[in-house]
Amino acid sequence: MSMTIDITALPEDRLRFTPSPLGELVAMLHLLAEPGHHPTLHGWATATAGMLKPELADRLIEADFLWRYSRADFLLPASPAATLAEELDAVDRLDDERYVAAALLTSCGSARLSYRPAASPLTDQGARDRARELAAARGPRQAAFTERLLADPAAVRALVRRLLEDCDQAFFAEAWRQLVPGLAADARHKADLLARRGLAEALAAVSSAVTLDEDGSGRRRIVVDKLQDNTVSATEAGGVTFIPTVFGRPHLVVVHSRGWQPVLQYPVAEAGLAEPVSLALVQQRLEALAHPVRLRLARTIARGPQTTGELAAAWNLTAPEVSRHLAVLRKAGLLTVRRRGRYVLYSLDLASSARLGADLVEAVLR
Repeated sequence: MSMTIDITALPEDRLRFTPSPLGELVAMLHLLAEPGHHPTLHGWATATAGMLKPELADRLIEADFLWRYSRADFLLPASPAATLAEELDAVDRLDDERYVAAALLTSCGSARLSYRPAASPLTDQGARDRARELAAARGPRQAAFTERLLADPAAVRALVRRLLEDCDQAFFAEAWRQLVPGLAADARHKADLLARRGLAEALAAVSSAVTLDEDGSGRRRIVVDKLQDNTVSATEAGGVTFIPTVFGRPHLVVVHSRGWQPVLQYPVAEAGLAEPVSLALVQQRLEALAHPVRLRLARTIARGPQTTGELAAAWNLTAPEVSRHLAVLRKAGLLTVRRRGRYVLYSLDLASSARLGADLVEAVLR
């Protein structure tokens, strides 16, 4: 499954790498709502939640479905600005129908797959009834928010802006001053890779889950390993924006709704943390270990290095059988190999194996 962004004939100067204060604030708000998604940032989440005033904490809970399960598209700007205020001003310039549709995509179910209204809930009774039905299924807070949004969009929009401004004052402004130099440097690095080495290398530096697909006909597509099977045209929308984030790890968040310019928020590399692996590699490793013989061999070489002959003798297998199974484990990146004279010794790569659980969680959360 993948999210595909068609960039055929799109000039490369329409591919932008730039930080976004609004994007980073919303990444923090998602972290506060779902700290279990971000084990490496648990300390920050605990400390920040503990210093919030109760009134602000309650308001965050009231609105958290705007960023808990997915992000309202207007919270990831296609044209990031230098300040949060400027980006909020741009959100204010959206008409009510676009704003409401984007907000209801989050409050009416995390599954954008299931709710794509052809008509506006503000003007079409069928779309309005569907919005209410889906919101009710997600609980009273979402239902109440939806009713308020449908009845008085201007009031809810003002409420959400005040909430984000209060978060800025409470904890974000100082954090952003510390974060923005690193985020800007990452964006410059990716833009430089794009200019000097091409889009494929720039995307590889963004994430192993983002690749460039080209064919002989001139068609070009950015493919993102996501749960959704969707395709959008960046050529028609006018470009793609890539937003680096510190607090969004491990998520890759993609704006892909019809009528919005595609935006991809990606986690910057962090010193001391292993690079995230693709879901395909996680699946390959799980399948490699699922075979009972390979699992038995893995358990054996986890205790110490063994040769093919030793493994064959220990488990009453032929040397070719052992070699075939070891080849599968090695291709999955689960073995280390070293030579001692004429002997080849195989060991289980304990670091890769230990990360398998974390890699699986990161990959499915992406």
